[in-house]
Amino acid sequence: MYTIDDLDTPSLIVDLDIMESNLARMQNYCNRYGIGLRPHIKTHKIPALAQAQMDLGAVGIACQKLGEAEVMADHGLVDIMIPYNILGQRKLERLAALARRAHVIVSVDSVEVARPIGDYLHRQGLNIKTVIELTSELNRCGVTNAGSALELVREIDRIRGLKFQGVMVYPSSMQSMQLVTETVDLLRANSLPVDMVSGGGSPTAFHSHEFQGLTEIRAGTYVFNDASYLRKGVCTLEQCALRVITTVISAPTADRVIVDGGSKTFSSDMGYPMGYILEYPEAQIYQMSEEHGFVDVAQCAHRPRIGERLTVIPNHACGTINMHNELIGLRGRNVEAQWEITARGKIQ
Repeated sequence: MYTIDDLDTPSLIVDLDIMESNLARMQNYCNRYGIGLRPHIKTHKIPALAQAQMDLGAVGIACQKLGEAEVMADHGLVDIMIPYNILGQRKLERLAALARRAHVIVSVDSVEVARPIGDYLHRQGLNIKTVIELTSELNRCGVTNAGSALELVREIDRIRGLKFQGVMVYPSSMQSMQLVTETVDLLRANSLPVDMVSGGGSPTAFHSHEFQGLTEIRAGTYVFNDASYLRKGVCTLEQCALRVITTVISAPTADRVIVDGGSKTFSSDMGYPMGYILEYPEAQIYQMSEEHGFVDVAQCAHRPRIGERLTVIPNHACGTINMHNELIGLRGRNVEAQWEITARGKIQ
């Protein structure tokens, strides 16, 4: 039997019992409130896990980049939203090819993005569902007021190759949903049907029933959870499924040990402390270089020994996944699954 003790370090692992519980909990919540779940695969990047989410009842998937969407379509996942502005001739060619083998929904936040997509697809004999992105407290992409959204939708209606579907926002929150509600009301008052209102974000996912009008949510990190969610109170320790096994390779001082995982193992997202060490919760990963993790063990009753293996819940599941080639699934201490992280690095 292949067990956790046989794994080299650093290794990226997932507790299958916890992951499956997380998947079921989110799907059951959405089912209870009649909200569609569109899992965002940018977290796990693994077609088999996306298919598992679909098998549980998801309405489709979301992919942040075309490259991710192409990988998922290659594996038979064909209801795909890309909630990200698509620009450039090469990307338009790829989008058209994808639209010939999958049901694709794209998002836009300006006519400068929408028109090239529609014009190119129309010339290819294609028509694609389109949502407009509304801004949120993140101040990232998105139309910033309902009046501008109305003007954009009217433009989309005049662009052959595009079929207006609705609106999307990230995250869906009490703050962002104010603009969503204003926009949907204004569009409908102007006889523009809104069939999709797509929200997003794992931290607010279980509050989605409080946001009137949402038809679906896009959530990704809920499948694993991570140390940043644990610190924010979004999840419990028992709901953190993703871990990295590391080995203590040096103990230079009484207060410091070094593990064989640095920024190329964990990414450098979400600041410090960088993760949560299950065996030594008082320890703090306070610094990283590319292949070294610096651990402050001053508060520990006893310090880890050289050669000891530590299990770390990473700060950011999505960034950590993208650093690894494979994910190993454990049932207890036994290895039950091994997946290639097929869509890692698909940033185009």
